Amino acid sequence: MPTITVNHVSKYYFAEKKKLFRKRGRYEVGLNDVNISVKQGEFVFIIGSSGSGKSTLMKLISGQMAPDYGSVEINGKDLSKLKKRSLQRLPLLVGYVAQQNVLNSRMVIEENLRQSAKIGCRIFGDQPPCEDRIRKVLGLTGLSGVEKKYPGELMAGERRRAELARALINSPPVLVLDEVTANLDADSMWDVYLLLHEINRLGTTVIMSTHNSNYVNMLRRRVITLVDGHVYSDNIKGRYGEVRKRAYSRSGMIL
Repeated sequence: MPTITVNHVSKYYFAEKKKLFRKRGRYEVGLNDVNISVKQGEFVFIIGSSGSGKSTLMKLISGQMAPDYGSVEINGKDLSKLKKRSLQRLPLLVGYVAQQNVLNSRMVIEENLRQSAKIGCRIFGDQPPCEDRIRKVLGLTGLSGVEKKYPGELMAGERRRAELARALINSPPVLVLDEVTANLDADSMWDVYLLLHEINRLGTTVIMSTHNSNYVNMLRRRVITLVDGHVYSDNIKGRYGEVRKRAYSRSGMIL
């Protein structure tokens, strides 16, 4: 199981000209000198207000983008320095669910999952067969019977679970989830949290950004709070908004 290390990572975005009080050539801070270490099997909540850097951190950890400074490493390997062939294998190591819907609306759910399953099939062969993996992961996420349905035919909660199934299809040891429960009703949200709890109990590392304080407070897992692109606090068995209790230092040591 991999250890994830974020070493002095900074990421900047070019400021849009139309924004007020922004001069041409200035940059907006996504993350600034962030240091985080996540051990195998941890369940970590990333919290913070909109614009604090949560989505940027999720994309960096999942290899969707590279930092401007610093490095993101999995088991000591810098993701930004991986060769193209190794990057293609990254979904086998890190399952990623973006904040936006990424399912192809012109494909039924089965076809959407098969597209992701092909990565594992190319590398490890068809063992177990892709069709068996599709049925298994849909059953795990409570979506048995939706194989022939299009994403538009599913409810919002079902679509998010289908995206989670897509991330799980290759049995990655790490899940990176960006607001996976956003805009879901309470029942659908709780179903997703119970599923993630069980997946984590079986050994999968879960890193999840969220605004939902109720479930963060109920689950009492590690909570990292971002403020303006910085790590403001890092608490074991934390609560939403709790600051500097049993915090981690930048080196990853418990204070």
